[in-house]
Amino acid sequence: HVVPLDAENPPPGTVGKLLPGTQMRIVSLTDPGIDVGTDTPGEILIRGPQVMKGYLGRPEATAAMIDEDGWLHTGDVGRVDEDGWLYVVDRVKELIKYKGYQVAPADLEALLLTHPSIDDAAVIGVYDADGNEVPKAYLVRRPGAEDLTEDDVLTYVADRVSPYKKVRQAEFIEAVPRAVSGKILRRELRDREKRP
Repeated sequence: HVVPLDAENPPPGTVGKLLPGTQMRIVSLTDPGIDVGTDTPGEILIRGPQVMKGYLGRPEATAAMIDEDGWLHTGDVGRVDEDGWLYVVDRVKELIKYKGYQVAPADLEALLLTHPSIDDAAVIGVYDADGNEVPKAYLVRRPGAEDLTEDDVLTYVADRVSPYKKVRQAEFIEAVPRAVSGKILRRELRDREKRP
């Protein structure tokens, strides 16, 4: 994908349009054989002459990534708008699987950042008392917002999303762990959950 040089005002957040000679599919996260429609998130599959043939000497790894029709399963969750612009919204392995639904942490993080008292946010899946994976938010309060509570956050999100996407737990921290690139280090947050 590339943003064409002659593109006027490409939409914010896009990674661009499909390169010539390349094919793309966006497939359902729950039924990987089914293509999804416009503006519907799904896994991004790519096929074209620039796609690798496979891993050297690792046929099992190749088969797990490239299907028999030559489609490379990227592991990225994306959506395409009606004008052909692609948006990468998350990673398949980061999705929270709640009672058969797929919840993208990035969607919840974007929503949380619209709260005037939240400076930074990260969401991971944790298990509740019933053994269900549920969204948990790690939050950094803005200066002067020390009165923001977990209940405030849970209500804010619940008022704006479908019931299955609700954040079920929230914890305030000093800083969201990030790589130098700015990517959230979710592994570090998961490690916090494992501590007694």
